[in-house]
Amino acid sequence: MSEPHAFAVLKALSDGRFHSGEGIAQALGVSRTLVWQAVHAIESEFGLTVYSVRGQGYKLADSLEWLDVGAIRAGLSDRAADTYALALADRIDSTNTHLMQRAAAGAPHGIVLGAEWQSAGRGRLGRRWQMKLGGGLAFSLLWRFDAGLAALSGLSLAVGVAIVRVLTRHAVPVRLKWPNDVLLDGRKLAGILIELSGDALGPAAVVIGIGLNLASPGEVGQPVAGLADAGVNVGRNQLLAELLNELHTVLDQFSRDGFGAFRDEWLGYSAHLDQPVTLRFSHGEPVDGIARGVDDKGALLVDTGAGTKVFHVGEVSLRARA
Repeated sequence: MSEPHAFAVLKALSDGRFHSGEGIAQALGVSRTLVWQAVHAIESEFGLTVYSVRGQGYKLADSLEWLDVGAIRAGLSDRAADTYALALADRIDSTNTHLMQRAAAGAPHGIVLGAEWQSAGRGRLGRRWQMKLGGGLAFSLLWRFDAGLAALSGLSLAVGVAIVRVLTRHAVPVRLKWPNDVLLDGRKLAGILIELSGDALGPAAVVIGIGLNLASPGEVGQPVAGLADAGVNVGRNQLLAELLNELHTVLDQFSRDGFGAFRDEWLGYSAHLDQPVTLRFSHGEPVDGIARGVDDKGALLVDTGAGTKVFHVGEVSLRARA
């Protein structure tokens, strides 16, 4: 069973109605056996429930809204539409990996790559990022800066501000966890992965990867949430357009003013400000303290028994401490 066939059958079922196996087979020019195999692949590979009823055919448990370039572009502001070049994939290993390769080959500023399914989606520190097919947004954006790598400190925090601005317009009570997570009721709703290439003095190419759950992805080894948990039902194409518009605004300002322009706003959304936290590192002992916000470069400030310490993103993870 090839992946294109599985996606073709899935798209035929995406309206959430019953479709006969024979009708799907005729529409796609394939055998009914291949349709049957595709249905099993949809359940086993993508974790979606497909009902099979004699005399009625196959039906997805929930309808799916597929990402569509035209629908996304219809929601973009004029400035964003002039900047972005949109590309979509049914299945890909990692949108960030592909855009990093394209950036190295000289791809232009403003490419956006979205995917319905990532087989090797990843987050910060190499963690795997899993998402239910059709139940979230996974996309990456290539943005080129004239400034060098050192001037990009705090970029992931500024991107977090852009995401929160959009979600708060939909009345989602989200908070930001340093340095790259968006939380809903203390659970991970969205994550940000920043990957950079370039020179210390510039220019720099940055790939910004974002994964956002509309529905909970299920058991993934950490507390997670979806927008549905907040009672929010917004179309994927509409939401992606809104995010791209806000990212355009934020990245433009960041290129001029750096993270300092967003620091106070970020602090207003901080999930752990003035709260006890534990910092864990890839090497060395954990550090306990009280989170006191961030500086103008986006570095975390923590009051410890040895005074206030400054922590940069690097190989450090923050956890709330009871």
